[in-house]
Amino acid sequence: MGHWMPKGVRQQRPTKLRVAPEQRGVARRVAPAAIVQNAAPKDAAPDRPASQIQILTAEVERLDRELSTARAEMAELAIRAEVDPLTDVLNRRGFERELKRSLAHVKRHAIRSALLFIDLDDCKGIIDQHGHAAGDAVLRAVAMVLSRHVRASDVVARLGGDEFALLLWNCPDMEAQTKTGAIEAAIGRTTATHAGLSLSVGASCGVAALLPLDQPGDVLERADRAMYARKVARRALRLAAGG
Repeated sequence: MGHWMPKGVRQQRPTKLRVAPEQRGVARRVAPAAIVQNAAPKDAAPDRPASQIQILTAEVERLDRELSTARAEMAELAIRAEVDPLTDVLNRRGFERELKRSLAHVKRHAIRSALLFIDLDDCKGIIDQHGHAAGDAVLRAVAMVLSRHVRASDVVARLGGDEFALLLWNCPDMEAQTKTGAIEAAIGRTTATHAGLSLSVGASCGVAALLPLDQPGDVLERADRAMYARKVARRALRLAAGG
């Protein structure tokens, strides 16, 4: 059933948009271009994340370099914490670490190693007479002599004051005993120059073998006792010689 309309009024049909034949091709040609133009920003969008990735990569590389530098500095500080700043040999802390390592090696491989405990005889007199700078010059000279008279695998340390120690790896007992005499003689021949003065000291050296069941304090105590016994013997020899 159709719609009712008043008489005399005609129903109007929708007007169709007419496109001239010569314009139809233009419309077809323009449409793809518009699509491409509208799609261009979407194609360019990935450039922004790529740029951000490059920035983040550069930042990660920078942080990695800073971390490597910090680790190297920490390692250097750890090493310097175990070195005597005056003589540039190990200090007591560094020596105790090496002694523990040596004892573990002796226990594991059943090799002979030795600890030499060295005490300078006349260093205090030099300090009292010429001052601490003169004493420092003597300590540096002794450290240099000790470093020249050991192998690369051995350890030289200043325990404190005028006391030094050597760790001799893979060293039989008789060889270690011979080494004590050589060290005493080498130190006795050494002179240190300070303020135009030639200064020299003597040394007493005690030796103790590292045993598999030793704790660090055990071998240090034996070497210290041997050093003291040697000091007493040297003093007796000087008195007997009228010195």
